[in-house]
Amino acid sequence: MEESISLQPYVQRVVVRINRDMLKENTFGYSELEGKMIWAQVEIEYEGEGISARLEYDQERCYPLMSLE
Repeated sequence: MEESISLQPYVQRVVVRINRDMLKENTFGYSELEGKMIWAQVEIEYEGEGISARLEYDQERCYPLMSLE
């Protein structure tokens, strides 16, 4: 994931973490990745301006949300 995101224009830094404790095999013998398992942060720079964005699961809303920092 980190590698593919880092190939996008203007990306300076990217960190992706997957909560592997939440991975469970399904009846077909593999695990499925869900948004609630992912924590990600990306730093973008464009024309001298920079921003950092984070994706993490919001327990209250039961949904993965992105925020700007």
